[in-house]
Formats: sequence, C-alpha cells, structure tokens
Amino acid sequence: MGKLLDEYVGRVNTGDSHVSIAHMRSPAGWSEPGQRPEFEETTLVLAGEMVVEHESGTTCVRAGQAIVTKPGEWVRYSTPQGAEYVAICLPAFSPNTVHRDS
Repeated sequence: MGKLLDEYVGRVNTGDSHVSIAHMRSPAGWSEPGQRPEFEETTLVLAGEMVVEHESGTTCVRAGQAIVTKPGEWVRYSTPQGAEYVAICLPAFSPNTVHRDS
C-alpha cells in the first residue's frame, strides 16, 4: 500500500501554480527517493512521525510539529511508523521541479 494524497489546492485540483496544499497519509515503512526541489515545503505532522533526512543530518517530526525545507535543499522523507500530515509547497508541487534522485 502506498501513500494516500488529497490535494486541496494546487496544479491538479485547482490549477494553482503559486501554492499547493495536500493532506497525506503514509503507511508504516513508506519512503521516497531523495530530492532537491525548487520549491519550499512546509510539512505539518498531524499523527505519527515523519523522518526527514537532509544534508545536515536527520530530523524526526512528530505529531503537532512542523518542518520547513528550502528550495535547493536535498531531503528524503520516510514514515517508519506511519504518519498523517499536511504538505504546503511554494510554489506549487510539480513533478518537473521536485528533482528526485535516480
């Protein structure tokens, strides 16, 4: 089972390229490749825990906490125990600007 994503504002749902706001639910053991996006991403964890690897180390973001990653910063997200969270991207998320690792 993969991550479930509901975009409320963004390129797909509203055609907005300025911002995207999505509610996500990731199962235990989920991870994605590292990436170096062109957008700022704020991640607010609602339940569970998200692990964010970055060039300076690793940050565990728990329910009620948030993390902001800057454009051009290498990051990799995972949810070893599962998590529910909201992701806000400025400008809006795009597969063309996320630059995932091979």
